[in-house]
Amino acid sequence: MIALVISMGTLFAWALVAGRLARWSITAPVAMTAAGVVLTVGPHPLVQIGLTTSDAERAVEIILAVLLFTDATHVPPGVVHAQRRLLVRLLLLALPLTFAAGVLTGGLLFPAGHWWLVALFAAVTVPVDLAPAAELIGDTRLPSWLRGVLTVESGLNDGLLAPVFLLCLAGTEAHGESLAPDASSLGDAVAALLWAVVAGAVVGKPGGVLLRRAWLAGWTRPAAVRLGILALPLMAYALAIVLDGNGFVAAFVAGLLFTPASRALPAPALHLLEDTGTLLSLALWFVFGKVVTQAFAGDFDPRVVAYAALSLTVVRIVPVLICLVGSGLDRADRLLLAWLGPRGLASIVFGLLAFISLAPADPHAADLIGQVMTMTVLMSLVLHGLTYGPLAEHYARARRRATGADAN
Repeated sequence: MIALVISMGTLFAWALVAGRLARWSITAPVAMTAAGVVLTVGPHPLVQIGLTTSDAERAVEIILAVLLFTDATHVPPGVVHAQRRLLVRLLLLALPLTFAAGVLTGGLLFPAGHWWLVALFAAVTVPVDLAPAAELIGDTRLPSWLRGVLTVESGLNDGLLAPVFLLCLAGTEAHGESLAPDASSLGDAVAALLWAVVAGAVVGKPGGVLLRRAWLAGWTRPAAVRLGILALPLMAYALAIVLDGNGFVAAFVAGLLFTPASRALPAPALHLLEDTGTLLSLALWFVFGKVVTQAFAGDFDPRVVAYAALSLTVVRIVPVLICLVGSGLDRADRLLLAWLGPRGLASIVFGLLAFISLAPADPHAADLIGQVMTMTVLMSLVLHGLTYGPLAEHYARARRRATGADAN
């Protein structure tokens, strides 16, 4: 329980001075990560966190289920309709190209022939999460359409990549040191994804419709609606597990199918879900601090630094710029969209799940995936957290100059 006391105490202390700390880009994720590092470092740390147990794996999956459901409900319908062509370019063209670039980069840096493992590197490090630069969501220096596009991309790409991650993890587990894939293991992974879709569909669509009808008919109350919404991702997760499916994919599907009906509910109805997701995500950032200390405690592979740097720059920027050719956006907009690809919670969760799954049979692969995830997220916290503010200011000044030139 000491871990809970200290982590929540850290969060409370940050909440008291959040405005002042924001001047130095010290967000809640940064504060929780720092606390996790300080309190778990050394041979006799103050806080002990076990990462390789089945209970830890289940807890991480449940947290991811709530976060993916929440991400799906954050997709603003107006942005999706207005920017559908741009979103198609980012999610259906740039995202697969980015994944392929990540696999190729991993194959060049780690040329051992273990393609499933480097594909797992890419699946873990490609998802975009706005946590390292969360202030941009409300920053009026950036146009609303651009913030909306980034919100939708970060909300959907982790869910779209979740099945890819599961297939890569199954392939890595099936391979071991062999280069021949295990068809039965991959078949089980595909079956788990299909059952996840079924579970998500069974829970998400009916759940949204029933809550909407109950609210409009006056049968329920706001507090009850909030609890009912929070129950849906947990229900979808549990049903998928019963059906031998994947729980967090089921939760994401449920969130997508629930969202249209949720728009008839009062605006505060999603607040409990959002606040719960935020609290759980901050707990994960604290655990990430433990992963940081563990990643650097053993034999660290220096190639990990090169992979993380390339993943945050070339692997993201080049595919996005290629897919934005002919989009009608000017050079500043294209460069900003390409650069703003921070990595955060999705990478942490995927990395933790891969580490927990691989550790018993292949500790070397588990350590390597932990190092790749850790270095990528740490570098993103620095690169995107520190550069976002100056970039937003530069973008705003450029826009003002362009507007003034057009007016003249």
